[in-house]
Amino acid sequence: MSTKCESEKLAPQHKSAFFSFIKSLATFKGDLASLTAPPFLLSPQSIVEYSAYWAEHPSLFVAPASEPNPEKRALLVLKWFLSTLKQQHSNKDDNGKRKKMKPLNPFLGELFIGKWEDEAGTTNLVAEQVSHHPPATACNIWNDKHGVRLQGHVAPKVYFSGTVHIDRKGYSLLHLDKYDEDYLITMPKIHVEGIMTGSLCPELSGTTYIRSSSGYTCQIDYICKGWVSGKRNSFFDIDTIPRTPLQVAPLELQHPLESRRAWQHVANAINRGDIFAVGHEKTKIENEQRGMRKREKAEGREFPRRYFSKAKVDPVAERLAEGMKGETSMRGEMDGHHGVWIWDEKKYRGIQDNLRNGIKSPTRTRFDSGVGGILLDMKDE
Repeated sequence: MSTKCESEKLAPQHKSAFFSFIKSLATFKGDLASLTAPPFLLSPQSIVEYSAYWAEHPSLFVAPASEPNPEKRALLVLKWFLSTLKQQHSNKDDNGKRKKMKPLNPFLGELFIGKWEDEAGTTNLVAEQVSHHPPATACNIWNDKHGVRLQGHVAPKVYFSGTVHIDRKGYSLLHLDKYDEDYLITMPKIHVEGIMTGSLCPELSGTTYIRSSSGYTCQIDYICKGWVSGKRNSFFDIDTIPRTPLQVAPLELQHPLESRRAWQHVANAINRGDIFAVGHEKTKIENEQRGMRKREKAEGREFPRRYFSKAKVDPVAERLAEGMKGETSMRGEMDGHHGVWIWDEKKYRGIQDNLRNGIKSPTRTRFDSGVGGILLDMKDE
């Protein structure tokens, strides 16, 4: 697959700060995700929200469940997967406005919960930041009406080598209940085009594998166009299929760990272009998180994950990976130091039962970002 980006140059008043930032990238040792970007590059959206890109077109997400032919099902899975790439990696939003390129780094335990409702029925999403060092986000998306569910985890590592690269380890598993069929899916790598001219846009690279338990395998190779200019990304045309809006609870009804509630003051400051307020509000959350980790270490315990559990192995993924001719390459895409994170249905059902019985999530916080005070309240859940 060939990809290219639509370029847009930086505003003149931003060039000095941008190139100072690039110099810091070139000399920084470690994961670049921890660096603070200039405010004009900061997105008010956390990385944990990126899980929503998997099902912006619920009709495509559930379509394989209605296809009796296994070969055609595999092609429908491929079509759905390709539909998830365009908006996720575009440098423009729906209105043609340039997107901010540096998302917020999720804190440990950060949640993003929502649903899509349309002719495909209700499609649910739960995403959770299951690891902070190294960062890893797990998600589960399911549609009970069609018996389709997707769960997986991704662990991005950001580094500089001539330009900014994002290496995404981890994988996802798509399951179709009707056929008891599984698909193992890996993610492409990303690097940022046009960095030397300030005309930033993401380019896909590397390889995606989609391996079905029915025996069909898809290998997608991403071919880049260059590293200086950058042109527009091009995939197959899905513009005729409207994206279904994701429904998210109002901030006041969200759990304190939910992303938009927790980051609300940071996001507002970013949208205002107020760099001092951005730093002030981010520092509140970061200091609280450091304090929580310090207390957990002193007490010999680990922060409890709300919806996912860590596993030593994933037998379904292992079985599908073993069926690949290029098994070594496939395992290279799956491996990482982030571990294997599995959706825990028991945890989810317990939380749902508590909600039905009137046992609410904690709402008391030390400060109004939505994160403070969680440590004190979690024992009451």
